[in-house]
Amino acid sequence: MNYLKLIRYKNLLMIGGMQYALRYGLILPILEHYSVSPVLSHLRFAMVVASTLLLTASGYVINDYFDIRIDRINKPNKVLVGRFIARRTALFLHVLLTMAGILLGLFIAYVARKEIYALMYIAVPMLLWYYSTTFKRHIVIGNLVISFLTGIVVLLVVSVEFAMLTKVHGAPIIRTEACSTAWFWTTGFAIFAFLSNFIREIIKDTEDIKGDKAVGCKTLPIALGITLAKSFVLILELVSVLAIWGIYFYVDEFQTIPYAIPYLLIGLTLPHVALMIKWMKAKTIADFHKVSGISKIIILMGVLFILLAGQMF
Repeated sequence: MNYLKLIRYKNLLMIGGMQYALRYGLILPILEHYSVSPVLSHLRFAMVVASTLLLTASGYVINDYFDIRIDRINKPNKVLVGRFIARRTALFLHVLLTMAGILLGLFIAYVARKEIYALMYIAVPMLLWYYSTTFKRHIVIGNLVISFLTGIVVLLVVSVEFAMLTKVHGAPIIRTEACSTAWFWTTGFAIFAFLSNFIREIIKDTEDIKGDKAVGCKTLPIALGITLAKSFVLILELVSVLAIWGIYFYVDEFQTIPYAIPYLLIGLTLPHVALMIKWMKAKTIADFHKVSGISKIIILMGVLFILLAGQMF
């Protein structure tokens, strides 16, 4: 069980579920709507998801490996590396997960004939390593790196799908309405994932401020203070809510989604409002932890909305 906690299995289930929801709940219905037969097999898509989860898990492991001092201050009862799992074992697990993820990724790159995928699968572990050792200790940079990678996880699904279609049907498939529609909707969810995770990362930094400050990190709450950090997150939250409803009224297709209004109102807007209220009132670590929990709910509701959006095709 300790190893499952180390790799954040609940987060991995959400990430894997999001990628499966994107393909089977949105992209495949779009392809079917435009009479385009998918080329990517179920097995090879499972390999895409597996490579994502392996590299994500390796990132969690190396982060805990380097965060022992911080975690002993912020959450002493939840420290795994150096307590229940030897540091050497954690490092070996990180290397094993990374190599497995890269090898799967290189296979996907070879099958799709996309050299850029090979570079991406090599670059991601490097980014995660430097995030754990350097980026997360600087204001906003670490938050942006993790949020950017989260967006890439979303875009990877549609990218691989059409890379395989292009391999079979040629470049003209990229200029079809099926491609533009799939990219339009997936990009929207990628932006949502980026912004939601960026907000959550700042909330987590506020929750971990004591340990981060002790080891010399310069996160946003430390560099600007909790009051300004609260204002910054509040602005991002307001932008998120306005964007949700702005897109609903601006994009006509959104209005054809079954039960869109009650879902956007109850599933997304109310949690955002609850987060803003709790966030502005938060004073203790326990308070910030509760706000972080609400941010997870918002991300989950965004993932589930993918399935609802796919119903209009």
